Amino acid sequence: MANLTLRHIYKVYPNGVKAVNDFNMEIQDEEFIVFVGPSGCGKSTTLRMIAGLEEISAGELYINDKFVNYTEPKNRDIAMVFQNYALYPHLNVYENIAFGLRLRHLPKAEIDEKVHKAAEMLGLTDYLKTKPGALSGGQRQRVALGRALVREPKVFLLDEPLSNLDAKLRGFMRGEITKLHSKLKTTFIYVTHDQVEAMTMGDRIVVMKDGFIQQIDTPKNLYRYPINKFVANFIGTPQMNFSNVTLAKEKDKIRLDVTNTDTSFLLPREYFLKVDPQYFDGQTSLSLALRSEYASIDPKEFPYTCKVKIVGVEELGTEIQLLTDFDINRDVLTLDTGNDEVIKTSLAIRTDADYEGKVNDIITISLDLKHLHIFDNETEMVINPRFPTYSRVKCLIKQNILHILNKKVNLPKAMPLKDGEFDVVIPINSLTINKNDKELEIYDVEKIDDKYLVQFFQNGEVLFALSNEELHKGDKVGLDISLMELDFYQNKELVFSHLNSINELEGMVYYHKEKNEEHKKVKVLDYLIDDLELSCYNDLAYRTFITASDRSIYDQDLIFKFTPEDIYLDKDGLFELVVKDVLDYDSKKYALCIYKEKELLILLKEGEEVEVNQKIKVSINADMMQVFDKKKSIRLV
Repeated sequence: MANLTLRHIYKVYPNGVKAVNDFNMEIQDEEFIVFVGPSGCGKSTTLRMIAGLEEISAGELYINDKFVNYTEPKNRDIAMVFQNYALYPHLNVYENIAFGLRLRHLPKAEIDEKVHKAAEMLGLTDYLKTKPGALSGGQRQRVALGRALVREPKVFLLDEPLSNLDAKLRGFMRGEITKLHSKLKTTFIYVTHDQVEAMTMGDRIVVMKDGFIQQIDTPKNLYRYPINKFVANFIGTPQMNFSNVTLAKEKDKIRLDVTNTDTSFLLPREYFLKVDPQYFDGQTSLSLALRSEYASIDPKEFPYTCKVKIVGVEELGTEIQLLTDFDINRDVLTLDTGNDEVIKTSLAIRTDADYEGKVNDIITISLDLKHLHIFDNETEMVINPRFPTYSRVKCLIKQNILHILNKKVNLPKAMPLKDGEFDVVIPINSLTINKNDKELEIYDVEKIDDKYLVQFFQNGEVLFALSNEELHKGDKVGLDISLMELDFYQNKELVFSHLNSINELEGMVYYHKEKNEEHKKVKVLDYLIDDLELSCYNDLAYRTFITASDRSIYDQDLIFKFTPEDIYLDKDGLFELVVKDVLDYDSKKYALCIYKEKELLILLKEGEEVEVNQKIKVSINADMMQVFDKKKSIRLV
């Protein structure tokens, strides 16, 4: 029925408050998408922008590949169900459901057919002559759904439709809405603050906080692979357990110490293959996170045991939830209650309803630490992610040759590194697997969505690469490394950094009436970049204009970003630069230039030669630039 594209969507109110920040998402036809998060996170505002009830401050919204930022709500072919039902109390159920159809002047017979069909689907046939005041909350909610259903829209938008119902009725209505989605085979976008609703209903879930997307994934992946502490804590019942810990390397194992306690575990290195080795210093404050199903009061159920103190007992009928603390010497009254200054050493454990443990009892428990999550307490990001973005390994440089994991790579002129040992940070997208070489043996392969995460593990060193083709453990392959993206460290200090792939200039934009016959039908935006005029006739001009909803982009301070590929040598160019350096990476050559104390990087074409201190003229492919509003810190294009 409908797919949606939300591209760099922002909502900024006149007082400067950002309700939604850089929202990007592709929603497929017939998907059931759930926006979830605490109050004020921006989920309802995003839904209302999709509906057309809120103006989009910047960004692009497409429904079925049609740009709809300024399309009236009635013309977007969407239907919205609100939290408060919004039924007409003086009209009966039939009239409420038929109201929108009558406004469209549909034939009476067609209206009657649609209303009865919807009523039968929602179990409202016996209540068609009843007014809303005589209905239960669940019945009124179904009437609101019926009113949206008869319109046969491309997209259903539901804004916390069950929040006014009691717990039992919410559970029933969750099932009804899920069944309705299966019957209609159309796109649903559902907003809720209840993570149970999100987990049980959504094909994919968008977790939001403070206007930002935290994570978009399936319910299973959100539960198993949270990317930060907020998602880990928000998703799942009971909540994830968090305890402050440190990690230290001990020979071929990793020692995990629970802060301010005697609790310590010696764990296999394999549990931490995706962890950056810099965290194994025994000092960095981290959070151990573990789901309650991986903790047991039976000391023999899981491999790792320790003593804990019971600090709370919650009887839930079918089970008991024990609140315990690794710090067996701590007074129960000083247990962590949310105060960030208190060291977190707590652990919740579910057990049978007949368990007789009491507060202050010290018991031995077992843990399955293979399923642990580790978070950086400063950034709150997971440090053992499902999908690592980089690897950090040791390397040796000798006579301009990089020695890394049994591989030798000649360093280009652009990397004048001295001989010595280094820690090198390698982004995962800078590695390409070469099946023609047989230099490295694959340690493990994990399929993630439609790609394969390939692990190489030698002498305690771990390297990750991605493959579009299926590979297997034990296969021997080669690796091609893009050296331009590597960072080199010595004694934890950065000694050589990767190329900055984004150029940045400041300026403004104004409208210009073009007299040229060739462009008389084209809107032209003139960019005043560092006092130089740059006219843009095509895609960028159009998109800059349409994505600034209040049309206030004129004479505003803007930031223009573009890649080295989008600035080029041009003897008639407007910009005159001075070459600071020529960076030769063998496969590619760049000119590092200075323009008004700003550094700009230019990719030189084959055969182009420049020299240090040479003055050159360049032009910019303006249609490829990204445009940002400097004051509001939002992306316009």
